Formats: sequence, structure tokens, C-alpha cells
Amino acid sequence: MKLAIVGGGSTYTPELIDGFARLRDTLPIGELVLIDPAAERLELIGGLARRIFARQGHGAVVTTTTDVSAGVQGADAVLLQLRVGGQAARNQDETWPLECGCVGQETTGAGGLAKALRTVPVVLDIADQVRRANPDAWIVDFTNPVGIVTRALQTAGHKAVGLCNVAIGFQRRFATHLGVAPELVRLDHVGLNHLTWERGVTLLDAPDATSGREVLPELLAGFGKEISEDLKLPLPVIQRLGVVPSYYLRYFYQHDLVVEELKVQGSRAEKVAAIEQELLTLYADPTLDTKPELLGQRGGAFYSEAAVQLIASLLGTDGRTSVQVVNTRNDGVLPFLPDDAVIEVPAEVDADGVRPLPQRPVEPLYAGLIAGVTAYEQLALEAALKGGRDRVFDALLAHPLVGQIELADQLTDRLLAHNRDHLPWA
Repeated sequence: MKLAIVGGGSTYTPELIDGFARLRDTLPIGELVLIDPAAERLELIGGLARRIFARQGHGAVVTTTTDVSAGVQGADAVLLQLRVGGQAARNQDETWPLECGCVGQETTGAGGLAKALRTVPVVLDIADQVRRANPDAWIVDFTNPVGIVTRALQTAGHKAVGLCNVAIGFQRRFATHLGVAPELVRLDHVGLNHLTWERGVTLLDAPDATSGREVLPELLAGFGKEISEDLKLPLPVIQRLGVVPSYYLRYFYQHDLVVEELKVQGSRAEKVAAIEQELLTLYADPTLDTKPELLGQRGGAFYSEAAVQLIASLLGTDGRTSVQVVNTRNDGVLPFLPDDAVIEVPAEVDADGVRPLPQRPVEPLYAGLIAGVTAYEQLALEAALKGGRDRVFDALLAHPLVGQIELADQLTDRLLAHNRDHLPWA
């Protein structure tokens, strides 16, 4: 089996490599191609990847290239993990919205729109190269904002699915609280990428079982304090709702409080950039053959496990149909959204593709926000594909965290000023 990672020069790639090495029985990789325009950094990551594989007795061949078309040739799956503009652009996404009293975050609000505008055209160009060189390959998108990017890929007819680590993170934390193996925990996870709620948690009778017992009430009763602290959301609200919101909901539920915190603590991008420099120094050590502990501070916990599970099912290497939380086309699953919206829900995944599972009706408290953000995402995609100040303004005006003419105007001006180097039409 051959896999290709576009953005393989990322400091995060060793996390994926470690997962591929540990879970080789699930996903037997024969060749791994790392693709990245940053040749020097690519060779650094490639060298560490070879040493990690060798230490764990994995026989995969690791190659590197700056040529997308050449790298994806013959690949069974292509993973996308891009950051157009790097941490410098992310730092801007996290800072200039604060000047207008809005949350500064790389996937949510105005900063998330800026990232989408920079990213969608680049991803679609890469996907077109993949289609020309290797039309049968699956494209697995890790690139944020995952929902918008996946919608762009699927709208353009690409064989693509999106993946986020929020769901697997909840699964692992809940399993730890319950003292059970993660594969025994199944989530009633619903919403959009970075806008989801756990409305139920089923403790399965066996890993492949279709039934079990509902344990969310006992999780909230026994571990509500820990869950509340993890999410930084008030425990009484979580207990009253009886659901576990993703931590991204704090940007909506406590927007003004978060803005004040962000003004004081500085951007996450600055911290990540410093971590990345330390990681690159560590990666250059020819004796390093494991992922360093510092990588855990980079973010993206459990991505490698989620990626292995998803790819193994898509390619049929595990020989079964699994249920996994993915980002995929709605097609009536949430009837209050357009069919071509991309939702984040559990889905059956196997060699025949991805089929989102039916969902019970979504409560108005969540459905209203889901619908509003979906409308924003549609407008954001139009702005990314067609450009134009008016389209950027429309997307911001539609966003539940903006929604005011004067505010949308100010944010539009700042977004364009900070992103002219990445937006040819600006």
C-alpha cells in the first residue's frame, strides 16, 4: 500500500508516522511519500520518519518530493495537511479580529474565513493534480477549516472525506473516565466541523457490537467537573443541557469573555511557532528515532489513530464496515440543511465509501446555530472560489459571531489588508 502526505514537511508529520508504525497491522504501508514545497524541511522530516519506522521494525520505504503529481502517482490515499501562509498567517488570523472586538481564532469567525480564502484555491489545485495523476485515490483532508475545505473538494467532484480529531479526543477521554477500551465507546456526535455536540455516549457490549447502554448521564454525574474544566464551560450549563459541547462552542457561548482572555494571553500561533522551532532542532538530531514529548504540545492529539482507522476502512484493509465520525456530504441526514452541506457525524466507512448514519431530530438550540454557520460556510466557499470584497462582506455578515454591518465592514477591510499576498484578486 502506498500513501502520500501533501504537507509532509509539517512538524506534525512525525505524529502520523508514529501512528502508522504502531498500527501497521491495521494499515500495512509499503511506501510513504512526503510532499512539500519546503525541500530542506522535507528532508529533515523524511529522515526522522525513516528512523521512527526503523526503530519500530516497520519496513515501509519513505521518499520525499516537491512534485505533487509525481508523489501521488500510484498512491491509494492522499492526505492533505496544509497551512497556507504558515504560522505567520495564522498569527494574523488570531490577532486582527481582536481589534474589532471579535474572537481571533484560526478556524472560527473572521480568522477562519481568512484561512478558508487562502486555503481553498490551493487545495483544489492540488486535488486537480491528484485527479489527473491518480483518479482512483482517496483524498483525506485534515486541512482546516475542514468543513469548508471538504465541501470545496466534494463540490468539485473529488473522492474526498474530511477528518478532525475532536470526536476521537472525546472518545478517548470518555473511555478513560469509564475505565474501558476506546473501541467500546461510541458517540452520538452531531453538527459541523468545530461546531458539534455529544448528545449521547453508548458503551458497547463488544467492539463490533451494534448495541450497548447509554452512559452520558453517568459521565456527567461522575465526571462533570473534569469535563467542565476541560471545555472551560460552566458545569451547571453542561448539566442542564445534558450534552457535551465541543470546546469550540466556547467561542460562541462565551464569546466576549474569550475575546478578553485572548487580548491578554497572546496568540496560539506564537506559541506553536516557538514549539516548531524547538521541534525542528530536535528532528535534526540523527540519533532521534521516536517522536519527542514536545510534539504533544503542538496539538492534534489522536490524529494518527483516527487517520489509520479511516484509511484502513476506506481501502478495505481491515475487511469490515466501521463506524467513524467524519466530515462528509449531508444528503438529507440533517433535513434542515442543503444536501451539499458538509456535516460531521458518525458514518459507516468501508471499501464502498462513506455513508453518514441517520440522525434523530436535532434540538432547536443546536439546529439554529448549525444552520446559521452552514449558511456562512456556503458564502465563505463562494468567496474563496470567486473572490470579491462583497462576497467576503456577505460571509462575515452571515456569521453568527459577526452579523452587524459596521463590524462586517471593519473585518472585511482588515482581512483583505492582511491577506493580499495570498489573494490575487484582492
